[in-house]
Amino acid sequence: MKYKLLVLDVDGTLVNSKKELSAQTLTTLLKIQHAGIRIVLASGRSPYGLRHLVEKLEMKKWGGYILPYNGTQIVDAGSGEVLFEKRIDPAMLPYLEKKAQKNGFAIFTYHQNQLITTDPENKHIQDEAALNGMEIVAVENLSEAVDFSPSKCVLVSDNETALVTLKDQWRKRLAGVLDVYRSESFFLEVVPKFVDKGNTLGVLIEKLKISTEEVMAIGDGRRDFSMLQLAGLGIAMGNAQDSIKACADYITESNDNDGVAIAVQKFIIAAVRPADIPPDKLNAGNRNTLMGNLGIQYTYASSGRIEAVMPVDERTRQPFGVLHGGATLALAETVAGMGSMLICEPDEIIAGMQVSGNHISSAHEGDTVRAVGTIIHKGRSSHVWNVDVFTSTNKLISSIRVVNSVLKKR
Repeated sequence: MKYKLLVLDVDGTLVNSKKELSAQTLTTLLKIQHAGIRIVLASGRSPYGLRHLVEKLEMKKWGGYILPYNGTQIVDAGSGEVLFEKRIDPAMLPYLEKKAQKNGFAIFTYHQNQLITTDPENKHIQDEAALNGMEIVAVENLSEAVDFSPSKCVLVSDNETALVTLKDQWRKRLAGVLDVYRSESFFLEVVPKFVDKGNTLGVLIEKLKISTEEVMAIGDGRRDFSMLQLAGLGIAMGNAQDSIKACADYITESNDNDGVAIAVQKFIIAAVRPADIPPDKLNAGNRNTLMGNLGIQYTYASSGRIEAVMPVDERTRQPFGVLHGGATLALAETVAGMGSMLICEPDEIIAGMQVSGNHISSAHEGDTVRAVGTIIHKGRSSHVWNVDVFTSTNKLISSIRVVNSVLKKR
């Protein structure tokens, strides 16, 4: 596979204008993770604010990463371990707060599940807290209340001209100490020096020992520019700013028209052959499932052919020591189900419809059986698979027919 890492901005890119993850986008991203591609969420949101997306995308299972606060951290989605971070020296907070007060700006920062601010009634701050699912903590003096090194601080005002003026002043005065940028017309964000999505993505790429050519990145805003430039393939959303579209390699549909799913289908799924998918990646999804409990392991995957093995042991045998017919059927359905999933379209799901088997012989405890599934009919609404199950000595013990229904994801 050409790409090993898919890096996604969140707001304006991954989620639609209602801040929702569409069914088509979710299905598409789950599918490529089965193929061994890791997902990285690079967002201005806090780690706490990304938790629901991490859960929906099953990133803990598949080994994804998050780059919160526009790149001030790299967090392993599976373990929660912070692999890299930069923070603001708390000694800078009195200066930042004094400037905010002088200009009549609100100011806030993040800490775990809390948004700490001097102006809890500010609509933009309330919206930010709601977006991240965070509790607002009101304080009179931010620099005195904050006893930790923040990842970023944000000044808030509807006076855009005043924010731009302060941004220009600080870019000269704070150069080499802190970086400032406007993420929204009403936000002026202050982050540690040299922090942006591109620089932090570069750190992650180095840690993973992959090349930039193996990275695909999708975004829509100014803070996405650096990561789109770094990636081997940088894609701008249809709703992106014109300056971002100009620097991108490709422009997809908008976030309200499943632009991420469309781009992933075009550049990843369409180019992936099932035989390219490492079996260990397929097996990773079996943990804590019926397949995992029965010890089923995939050994081969190609277009129209799937193979898997299963031990004959206390989990799969009958009381008198031979393979249980129900376990054999479960093995066959598992193989056929995975085979159909690999060849269906991103907006389709698979549901088992019928299984019928002929048990010809038996396998005894201590053996390992092998299932070979081959597709014999690939229709628009159904797939029909033949699954033959053999002992370790290649004796045929069962021949099973599995019919899967192909449904459109709603």
